[in-house]
Amino acid sequence: MLLRPSRLPRLPPRCLRSVSPMASTLALLRPSAPSPLAATSARSSAAAVRVPSRSRVSLRVSLGSEVAAGPDTLFADYKPTTAFLFPGQGAQAVGMGKDALNVQAAAELFDKANDILGYDLLNLCIDGPKEKLNSTVISQPAIYVTSLAAVEVLRAREDGQSVINSVDVTCGLSLGEYTALAFAGAFSFEDGLKLVKLRGEAMQDASDAANSAMVSVIGLDSEKVQQLCDAANEDVDEKEKVQIANFLCPGNYAVSGGVKGIEAVEAKAKSFKARMTVRLAVAGAFHTSFMQPAVSRLESALAATEIRSPRIPVISNVDAQPHSDPGTIKKILAQQVTSPVQWETTVNNLLGKGLEKSYELGPGKVIAGIIKRINKGASIENIGA
Repeated sequence: MLLRPSRLPRLPPRCLRSVSPMASTLALLRPSAPSPLAATSARSSAAAVRVPSRSRVSLRVSLGSEVAAGPDTLFADYKPTTAFLFPGQGAQAVGMGKDALNVQAAAELFDKANDILGYDLLNLCIDGPKEKLNSTVISQPAIYVTSLAAVEVLRAREDGQSVINSVDVTCGLSLGEYTALAFAGAFSFEDGLKLVKLRGEAMQDASDAANSAMVSVIGLDSEKVQQLCDAANEDVDEKEKVQIANFLCPGNYAVSGGVKGIEAVEAKAKSFKARMTVRLAVAGAFHTSFMQPAVSRLESALAATEIRSPRIPVISNVDAQPHSDPGTIKKILAQQVTSPVQWETTVNNLLGKGLEKSYELGPGKVIAGIIKRINKGASIENIGA
């Protein structure tokens, strides 16, 4: 039985729904299960982006740094050496957060989250049940808080502060972009959690409003997957059309769209010589226009949130570029839920610019698996919480 520090009393959960358990195309890359990915060559790092008053805890997470807002080109010529990478939805697992019990600053983040969320987040992370933890409205806040708790776990290490001080670029996969912005001091831990909470709720509501789905296509390069999408779209109505939603790594691309369009992708995949397709247990077609109903809610919340220029570059999922202007960051975050995730381009750009060492902070080892698929020689260390 775990001995936990004193925390706020458990409150009745709010915003919990009976939804399908969340998984992610990322789960295919977890080291705990054999990867079915077929080897394909990585594209060049220069490849174009594909288009279809703060509390003590907050200060610790953002390292107490604030940078005056400047032009959006502030980080245009960044030269990365050490990166912090934060996972997205799909990395969650029952039992995460246990290490936070042994580090006071990490445990305090979970206690602060209780006030904002209205339920005992650490209890859900450690004990589940899995169905609740996997839901969009729970998993997104859970991963955000656990990932920032991992920063505090690292800080408690003998060499931890020196590692943190060495970080000169950060990014996160989808949801993880919010975590990266909090780490970089663009907004407080509390404000970031409020945004993530609303984001999860808005994405779930958008998913409930349409009959949509996601599927991971394994074993094809991105051009072949696009051809597969084009072929599927010829057979369905406009409202059922599909597109690539996650450019993850060679041989693993997620497609989102209407259920009939997804079924067409699955039916045609073998003829395009895909190794396999895996239907994802997510609420809907994330990172496509199906999420448009969530945008206005995010825009309103972002408009009311104080966002500062990050102290280090934070790479956007939308265009694989760093942004320093707070107004631009707000626009990018609102666009993110309807835009394809440009993770493969992001990683290739970082490595091409000279990145030497990466740290994955948060639950699971999903990002490490992706990085190794893109470049087997890349150096990455996992820091859990």
